[in-house]
Amino acid sequence: MDSRDCLAYAERCLVSVIGLEDVMVIATSDSVLVAHKDRAQDVKTVVEELKAEGRKEVELHPRSYRPWGYTERINAGDRFAVQSMMIKPGKGLSLQSHLHRAEHWVVVSGTVEITINGQTRLLTENQSAYVPLGAQHTLHNRGKIPVQMIEVQSGTYLQEDDIVRHAGTSQQS
Repeated sequence: MDSRDCLAYAERCLVSVIGLEDVMVIATSDSVLVAHKDRAQDVKTVVEELKAEGRKEVELHPRSYRPWGYTERINAGDRFAVQSMMIKPGKGLSLQSHLHRAEHWVVVSGTVEITINGQTRLLTENQSAYVPLGAQHTLHNRGKIPVQMIEVQSGTYLQEDDIVRHAGTSQQS
């Protein structure tokens, strides 16, 4: 409203500007940038300052792309993490286990083949599965549409380096 030569972009929320001129507003899922358009080149300087401060937003982005699709962080705490997952048709995750966490999977759309400790079954929309701590598990989308899932991780340690991949058993396509 009453603004000129502005750029307003948001990934997930509505951004409105009032009474501004030559301003850019960029909102992603974990950060917001507001700057005069003439200062766009200073973004590099801000990023370097944020790195020096050790801000996780510089390196850790909510959406992480993988050969099989992507994960996107929704929420996290000391002993839990929630993420959405998309598995591309014909793709799957390697056979793996975790030393410090369990996982709960809920299928939002599509059909996914799951294997937990050698037991394979199909999960469809609104169905779920529990993966106990230490269980060998994998997911595979053998269908023609992307699978959308929610994963809830719980345990004492939730970082990516808790994944133990089992050699020669990759389901990745």
